[in-house]
Amino acid sequence: MTRKFLFAMLYAATTLGANPVLAEPIDLSAISDLRAGDMQKLLIHAEPKKMASASFLDENGDKATLDAYKGKIVLLNFWATWCPPCLAEMPSIDALQADLGGDDFAVVTIASGRNPLPAIKAFFEKAGIENLPILRDPRQKFSRANGVFGLPTTLILNKKGDEIARMQGDADWYSKDAITLIKALLPKPEAETES
Repeated sequence: MTRKFLFAMLYAATTLGANPVLAEPIDLSAISDLRAGDMQKLLIHAEPKKMASASFLDENGDKATLDAYKGKIVLLNFWATWCPPCLAEMPSIDALQADLGGDDFAVVTIASGRNPLPAIKAFFEKAGIENLPILRDPRQKFSRANGVFGLPTTLILNKKGDEIARMQGDADWYSKDAITLIKALLPKPEAETES
């Protein structure tokens, strides 16, 4: 009887298009307990919030969406070239992507508002930013649709692309506290899960 029940559940999941990787739950209360240092400013939602599906632009001016990042935990940072706190935190965000970016995690930065492409490239070069995408939301349609009205604002998205946390203001995203919190959201390496 148990075997039949398992097969029925597996059949239902595949017929409904469920993706077990995307459905992996995150214990948000446990993450909340990890907030220390700059991470104390991180507001963790009781329930995930749907992101608006508005598009933004890639470096070439083509439309882009967050669909490319589904299946990953995403640190989504809204910034601007004219925003000193944004510029101050950008090297730590770049370092976070260099260290943790991969199959399970991505840092996505979107320049919100008037940010000429040459100014973005000049800043990236001057600050040594090498690991972040150049994405833009010149008319702030994506930013505003997702409740971003001040910069910098950073959202953390689950694997389904839903917002699970938000921080208004800058932070050291490569601090020990930030790395501990981000790693708690990621799948545990097999060596850790077997012990």
